This record gives sequence, structure tokens and C-alpha cells, in this order.
Amino acid sequence: MKIRDFGVEIWMNRYENECEWNLAETCVESLTVAELVEMAGKTETILDELLPLKLTYGAIEGSERLRRLIAGLYEKQALENVVVTHGAIGANALVHETLVEPGDRVISVLPTYQQHYSIPESYGADVRILKLTEENGFLPDLDKLRTLASPGTKLIAINNPNNPTGALMDSAFLERIVDIARACGAWILCDEVYRGTDQEGDGMTASIADLYEKGISTGSMSKTYSLAGLRLGWIVGPQELLHAVSIHRDYNTISVGMLDDHFAAIALENRDRILARSRAITRTNLAILEEWVAGEPLISWIKPGSGTTALLKYHVTMPSEVFCVKLLERTGVMLTPGSAMDMEGYLRIGYTNSEAVLREGLRRISQFLAEERPAAA
Repeated sequence: MKIRDFGVEIWMNRYENECEWNLAETCVESLTVAELVEMAGKTETILDELLPLKLTYGAIEGSERLRRLIAGLYEKQALENVVVTHGAIGANALVHETLVEPGDRVISVLPTYQQHYSIPESYGADVRILKLTEENGFLPDLDKLRTLASPGTKLIAINNPNNPTGALMDSAFLERIVDIARACGAWILCDEVYRGTDQEGDGMTASIADLYEKGISTGSMSKTYSLAGLRLGWIVGPQELLHAVSIHRDYNTISVGMLDDHFAAIALENRDRILARSRAITRTNLAILEEWVAGEPLISWIKPGSGTTALLKYHVTMPSEVFCVKLLERTGVMLTPGSAMDMEGYLRIGYTNSEAVLREGLRRISQFLAEERPAAA
């Protein structure tokens, strides 16, 4: 099996540890163990919980405690509809590995997390790309999707809220995608790792698993819940799908770590506090970014409705990777080039680290742009 280089991951691995001001980070600012146990009121008792744990494989599909908590994030799901994975990256890979065979029609939006088109492509699938555009607010063009969704289409892969654009499909929009999928018999895989970060209301996006009998939702503790270090994600979907997934999962997972499972359960038992923290960070910082974009003549955007990232269009005549390398070398600020996401001409910014890092990073980007102004298009 041959597969394309994973553009974003290669970029992050190459430069993440060299930058001074990381505006490529996609997680809401990570929690420390101390902060998590303090939120849970367990500062004095956490060792009493951890020390007796025997470090075996634990529950293969995830502890019942954790799976019930994950199911509680959805409207119509039960423990039996949940399997725990090594991050959402493991969840997505397992779904593609389970469903996709050579020649299958797979439709993926772009931009999105590269797994959703490069993995099925590597399996010999007939991958069709549905390009998201500024003209549609980076939402899928449903007429084009309907045209691509020929009878027998195996899978439609979407990402909601979208990475990197922050575009948000509401329940009514998702229902229209469900109608298209149902008409051709397709599964829908919705990568929902940023669910819970909406800019309005309680922050919680409708889930495809609750809207469609062949809807598959993937999620994780990494982005919204600020616990990427746990490397813990999940698949939520119909039991028949999870039974098929488990056959593949036996070959590459066995179980997640018991400590990861335990801390994830603690976090979800206190999710209201974590989500309130995440909403405060995402909404405060997006307002800062919005003000900066409004005052920066060489940058334009479609303002995100959710998520932790935005896609910035820059009006300087240089390739995005050259832009990002020069920016990093000259200012210490790290962004992600659009070329790493097959979106040349754009930059991805992660805006949900600390407010101080964001403000200083933006100041330095403005300084860099001022120096590059003669090269502006």
C-alpha cells in the first residue's frame, strides 16, 4: 500500500519544536494534570484512585464508565454504540479501513483532515473531492455533492466543525446531506473532533450519529477537551458498524491505556467546567483575531463559526510554505501553510492557545507583512 505524505503532520513534526510563538496549534490550550484534578475536586484524592490500578490491558473496547460518558455527549446513543480508540486519528483510520474497498466511490470535502481522502485513495477507492470555497462560506455545495453521490456510493466523509476553516454545518444543513446519502445508500463519516466549540449557544454541534441510521461520528479528548496527551478518541455509530470495526481494531489497538481511560472519564464527568473554559478561550480569542484581520490589509478570511482554527487568505506573492518558513525564521511565529492541506494561497492559524501568545504572534505577523508589503499582489 502506498500513501501520500501527510502534509500537516510532516509540517508540524518539522517545525513545532523550533518555534517561539506557536499559532499552528489546533487544541484549546492544554490542561495540566493539576488543573484537571483541581476541576474535578480530586487534588487530595487522585493518588488514592490511581495507585490501586493494576496496569493491565483493561477493558478492550474502553471501560463501561468511559463509554457511558461518551454516549452521554450524544442525544440518541448508548454504551453499545461507542468504541474507544487511540485518538480520533485512530478512529478515522479504523472506519476507512473497515468500510472502504478498491473501486468504492468515496466523497471527501477539501480542505479537511487529510486522512479522509488519502487513506481511501491508498486503498484504491474512487475518491471524489468536493472542494469547499469562500463563495459558499466553506460549506459543501449540496448540488455538487448530489451529482457526485452516484448510486452505490460507499462513504461521504465530512468534517464538522471544519478543520481548517471553522465552517459550521447546523442540524438543518446536515439533514440535507443525510437525504443525499440515504438516496444513494452511503455511509456518512463525520469527523467531529472540534464539536463543542461553536461560537454561539452552548457550543455543541449536532452530531451525524444522531441524525442518520448510517451516520458515524468520531471524536476525541484532544481539541475541545484540551487533553491531547491522553491520545484518546472514539467512534460512535450503529452496532453493526462497530462490530465490523472491532475485527480490524483487534489487529492494531487491543485497548487504550488504563490511565488514559481513567483521566478521560474524570474529564467527561466534569465536562461542563472544561467546556465552559474552552468556550471562554475560543470566543475571547476569536474576537481578538477578528479585530486583527479587520486591521490587516494583506489578510482576508471567512470568519469561523466554530472550531479552533481559521483559514487566512494572504495577499502577498509567495507560496504559502515559503511564507511560513520566512515568517518562522524571521519572527519565531509558526503558522501552517495552505499547501500542507492542498489549499495553496492560504494559511491556517490556530487561535486558542494563550491570549498572550496569540496577541504577540499576531503583532509579529503584522510586522512581517509590513516588511513584505512591496511584494503584495
